[in-house]
Amino acid sequence: MLKILEDLFLLARERKNNPISGSYTNKLLADKSLSKSKVLEEINELIDAVEEDSNKIHEAADVFYHLIMYLEANNIKIEDVMSELDNRKK
Repeated sequence: MLKILEDLFLLARERKNNPISGSYTNKLLADKSLSKSKVLEEINELIDAVEEDSNKIHEAADVFYHLIMYLEANNIKIEDVMSELDNRKK
């Protein structure tokens, strides 16, 4: 299960280093404003889906994907995020 998230992070890094023309992923990685707006949009759509009890899984997947691209676009490494979470354990 976590392999899927790892694959998304690897995809983001690969596309960042080797862009593919016309790739939506590359658009998100290259345009921080677009990436930010998509994260905000997808979070709102997830909240609405939860409240309406519809499309929750689809919207949650969109949030994960767009958040991963946003992090990578802004040079925030998942390893650093995981380390921070690990440091918060009590």
